[in-house]
Amino acid sequence: MPAVTRVELEPPPPGLELEHQTLFTGEALTFLAELTTTFQSEVDRVLKLRTLRKAQLDLTGDLPGFSAATAHIRNNPDWRVSPVPARLQCRHVDIGDLAPCDTDRFLQALQSPAQGIQVDFDDGNCPTYYNQIKGIYNVYQAVHNQFHNAPPISQAPILMLRPRAWNMVEHCMMANGREVPGPLFDFGLLMFHNGNLLFQNQSGPFFYLSKVESYLEARLWNQIFTWTEHKLGLPIGSIKATVLIESVLASFEMDEILYEMRDHSAGLNCGIWDYSASFVNKFGQRPDFLLPDRSKYVNMEKRFLRSYMDLLVQTCHRRGALATGGMAALLLPPDKNSTLYSTVLSTVIRLKLLEIKAGVDGFMVYDMDFIKPMQKLFQVHTKRENQLHELLSDLKVTPEDLLSMPAGGVTLFGLKHNIAVGILFIEAWLTGRGHFFYKGQVEDSATAEISRSQVWQWIRHQVRLEDDGTTVTRALVQNLVREMMSHLKEAIHCRTVRDQQRLDTAASMFLEVVQKNDFPEFLTTYLNLDHTFLSSQSLHQRVEQDGGGQLQSKL
Repeated sequence: MPAVTRVELEPPPPGLELEHQTLFTGEALTFLAELTTTFQSEVDRVLKLRTLRKAQLDLTGDLPGFSAATAHIRNNPDWRVSPVPARLQCRHVDIGDLAPCDTDRFLQALQSPAQGIQVDFDDGNCPTYYNQIKGIYNVYQAVHNQFHNAPPISQAPILMLRPRAWNMVEHCMMANGREVPGPLFDFGLLMFHNGNLLFQNQSGPFFYLSKVESYLEARLWNQIFTWTEHKLGLPIGSIKATVLIESVLASFEMDEILYEMRDHSAGLNCGIWDYSASFVNKFGQRPDFLLPDRSKYVNMEKRFLRSYMDLLVQTCHRRGALATGGMAALLLPPDKNSTLYSTVLSTVIRLKLLEIKAGVDGFMVYDMDFIKPMQKLFQVHTKRENQLHELLSDLKVTPEDLLSMPAGGVTLFGLKHNIAVGILFIEAWLTGRGHFFYKGQVEDSATAEISRSQVWQWIRHQVRLEDDGTTVTRALVQNLVREMMSHLKEAIHCRTVRDQQRLDTAASMFLEVVQKNDFPEFLTTYLNLDHTFLSSQSLHQRVEQDGGGQLQSKL
């Protein structure tokens, strides 16, 4: 292991001096530095392998499939993942997309009847230094029972901690002259301060792992877990993690991913939008993989998504692992007697009942008012803690099933909706927020990814609108952005010149992304490395230092 010659850490964000001091003790910094220097080269390697694999697919025109090299793992019926602890046996309803820097919502979740909380440092969170420190400190307070109005951690919903994905870096800490990987920063601090206490309370440590693309990446996480358990004096297998299958490439390696994680597995998760966006990411330049209007033609009942969910459930249950579904993003209106309330509730029930009948063991909701109705749905239709007995033995999913694009075209409504979500997500990031509300549902980086992906792909292939045959071009998208600005101002309650400037900047950044020749792999990476985003966060801190208020109120 290379010796740590220097660790550089930015001073605390304004208003978080105590939190910073609590988290970044000398021992914690030593642990983070050792974790980073031990695994930095392996993180570099998996990211380079991603680039290599994408280049090979582009150069050869090949399609992914089930690898002959790992067939012995898939064909061996005997191996199983290690059983999960009692508190993970029932995963019916987790609260999803909960950015823990939002203290009020985090406390509401801790007081809720949900089985678990997806404590999200990834899709639903904007990784400003303030947000990361505030969020990790809030987890620290929950685990150490320092919230007076929250239940003890042993009785609260289980915390499913989701660190950032491999594509993200932490700008505010450097080890040996390099910014540390975002996931190691999040995971290291969370484990160092909370791992043993969670284990002692039979409440963790449990994780969600985002954007894993191959079994080699799962192997790396498994090595990190084993190293961490040794360092912290935890038994091997104490850490359990649910891997999110968010890439089409990973869908062909689900057996292998479970095998690599078998001592640390809490199962696999399937979701619709990051997974759908991965088709554009990997094959977007190929006309055969043109993804139609998601608002009209893309849902979990389509062949490529239903096959993916079925295969995930079958694979998990065959190996004794739990299979969880995606998040219900719709929001219930406040008036329970309204027609809209009934419509939204029945829509979510129909979609989630489809997942339950497919065999999932649980899923997520954003709106906490959905917790009890969804738990009741499980109770009525399953009768057990989980559905591990549903083996789907007769199911046969082929590569053609997984790679079959749904039929359909593009509508003006769908194009404008994608433009709006893409711009508003960037605007949210520029204000330090990782999600926002639009037209009755929560939007986060997953919906932003599919939105900007589709606009990029539709321009690239110059598709025609179903409405009137108009070709989707750069000029059309630019004109629509100009036409939509008044609507977008209303959506963000634009009040000041600064608000207007920020929205204009977001629109410019969106147009820049969807017009590029080469598709930016992750929107969040693009933003996190962009000068505009970084300078906006510096501006927030300077304003805070001058004004003396709470930075969180400005976000």
